[in-house]
Amino acid sequence: MVEQAKRQLHLGAILEGVGADHHSWQDPDLPSDASIDINWYIEHARLAEQAKFDLVFIVDSPYITPDTAPHFLNRLEPLTLLSAVAATTSHIGLVGTLTTSYWEPYNVARQFGSLDQISRGRAGWNVVTTGLEGAARNYGREEHFDHKVRYARAREFVDVVQGLWDSYEDDAFPRDRATGTFLDKSKQHRLDHKGAHFSVAGPLALSRSKQGQPVIFQAGDSSEGRNLGAAIAEGTFAASQDFEAGRAYYADLKARAAALGRNPDLIKVLPGLVPTIAETDEEAQAIAAAAQGALDIGKLLTQVGRAFNYHDFSVYDLDAPFPDLSGVTLNSYKGQAERIIRVAAEEKLTLRQAAYRFGQWKSDFVGSPETIAAEIERWFVGRAADGFILRVTRPGDFALFRERVVPILQERGLFRTDYEGDTLRSHLGLPVPENRHSEAARQTQAIAAE
Repeated sequence: MVEQAKRQLHLGAILEGVGADHHSWQDPDLPSDASIDINWYIEHARLAEQAKFDLVFIVDSPYITPDTAPHFLNRLEPLTLLSAVAATTSHIGLVGTLTTSYWEPYNVARQFGSLDQISRGRAGWNVVTTGLEGAARNYGREEHFDHKVRYARAREFVDVVQGLWDSYEDDAFPRDRATGTFLDKSKQHRLDHKGAHFSVAGPLALSRSKQGQPVIFQAGDSSEGRNLGAAIAEGTFAASQDFEAGRAYYADLKARAAALGRNPDLIKVLPGLVPTIAETDEEAQAIAAAAQGALDIGKLLTQVGRAFNYHDFSVYDLDAPFPDLSGVTLNSYKGQAERIIRVAAEEKLTLRQAAYRFGQWKSDFVGSPETIAAEIERWFVGRAADGFILRVTRPGDFALFRERVVPILQERGLFRTDYEGDTLRSHLGLPVPENRHSEAARQTQAIAAE
């Protein structure tokens, strides 16, 4: 397989409305109803497109509590939202989250296939298995699926969806008025899938878009999550919070993909990015320190508790060692929970220290625009990332990144100055997957010709 002559940095924007933390919503420049204001999403998607970002990304979760972060309390459904954004943009990729635990493959194939057609090949699906156990009761179940079952189900789910996306070969519709032939019936294919978790006949009543299929993203950090990402993902949203952790995740995921026979260069690793930018490094560090000092410890504890299905950490002594959680379920965000427990034990953290470490996004990216760009380059060149997914809530921070950091990355030859294509796959340097039925027919013909 021919590799790209030069790696290109990729940039995405998570549009989080009033914020997936507990503090951003208080920014006076942010509309207090941003998470349900479609015009806010359209405006910020257009701004990201003007800056030549690869994609915008909409997070989702099917369960909330009164202590859930503001954005999740009151937000638009991702596919509905992205369909509106698709009609008002022309190039930027559109990635949304849908769970494999509480949906059906046929519905998801149809929804994302429709978004891919509406956007003319710009759709991407962030595959999640749902970490929060409370979601089960919103979908008629008393208990959440076990962690291993969720990932086995997810793998089969994605296989079924991708099979449905190939229901029609690319030339299945001659639409020949002279002969009265709308469909070449030999190029419509049933799936007839019967597996451990799903039974789906097909075909899907929708043809493929110009990029073939939506791009698959994934973000699991447990061993099962990484295995799933290595098997199915074309992009991963990594939780790496420092350079060494980023390099370790990058190497591990790509090695797992290579072991499965995949080209690891065709999985783009995109850690989250929450920079603090100012004119000078000193000013940025002062801003970061002030923000740290203003944090509410109770809300940080809630954020830590979310990894443990909203376990209540307020009942523990803040300055005692991080509590023993051996009796607490890890059937939620297992990889994140395991990391918190491990680091707290290794570094002998108190609960207060753990709350400040894990209740907010820790960032290596604090400084002037030049410093931020240099750190992005270090991660990219050092194989800790193929790009970044920027969390967008505060308007001023987003403007600084677009207007001050992106031009430096462009001057250094790291990031595009214009789009070279108009599909998400073209932005990410990913090939258009051949329709499986066309591929099988081509291979059969080649064998017959030998």
